Amino acid sequence: MTITEPTHDTPVTLADLVDLDRYPIHEPDSAAYAAIVDHARQGLRAEGCAVIKDLVRPDALERLGREIWDRKDTTHFSTQVINPYFHFHHNDAYPERHPMNTFLERSSGFIPGDSWEDTTAMRVMFENPQLARFLADCLEIPELHPYADPLAGLTANILDPGQQFTWHFDTNEFAVTVLVEEADEGGLFEYVPNIRSDGDEGFDDIQNVLEGGRDGVNTLDLRPGDMQIFRGRYSLHAVSRVAADSKPRHAAIFAYTEKPDVIGRLERTQQLFGRVLQAHIDAEEARVRSDGLTD
Repeated sequence: MTITEPTHDTPVTLADLVDLDRYPIHEPDSAAYAAIVDHARQGLRAEGCAVIKDLVRPDALERLGREIWDRKDTTHFSTQVINPYFHFHHNDAYPERHPMNTFLERSSGFIPGDSWEDTTAMRVMFENPQLARFLADCLEIPELHPYADPLAGLTANILDPGQQFTWHFDTNEFAVTVLVEEADEGGLFEYVPNIRSDGDEGFDDIQNVLEGGRDGVNTLDLRPGDMQIFRGRYSLHAVSRVAADSKPRHAAIFAYTEKPDVIGRLERTQQLFGRVLQAHIDAEEARVRSDGLTD
């Protein structure tokens, strides 16, 4: 896939965006490709997380940064007090001291998927089939498809000074993130790998973290240009508060699914983007749950 943008004289390709000399994701039969995939698999198996350092070329990173700033006025910012499952109402079926009834501040924003035209480098990278195949190989699954959700498929997470994304779980089993701009202070990605499983919600361990415990908490040393592959369905995670006098933290989020044409949850979409589309309403009516975990 190539694009032409008014500010560029030649079409933009994956080679313009990704350091293919260091990371030959376009050569799946090469020994270098196999080594990169093996390294990522080791991290995902052990910690539910893999980081591909400096995947994005420096000039491409500048371009991604400009695209975010150019669309930042479309960000939906919200501040909510939520539990790790994005619920904000007390649940009488659980005790007071319980993750279901422990509510913390989430203050952040998302640039929605319909802000990214086909001519953006961000969308070229997200929809590139070679990148999707590489990510599927890292995750040890047959194939990946760009998340078809018109708002949540391709997004940018925005943390302005003073904001944080508190402890939570994802509804998708995995997410792919590229840090584009880091904060001067704060804005650190923290996670507790595999704190829950399909057979065990892990409520006691989760409650300990919500109350400030640090058992099992990992902090990633992410830098702009790094790509993170993360299993956020089973690992509690957060981004710490950005300092009040810091520059913002901007991250591109590429969401993929194992099956095509998947649309996100209605309630979560409303929370993150402040609106839903007819596609979300239709998908919710037809939805079949893939697991029994709390959302």
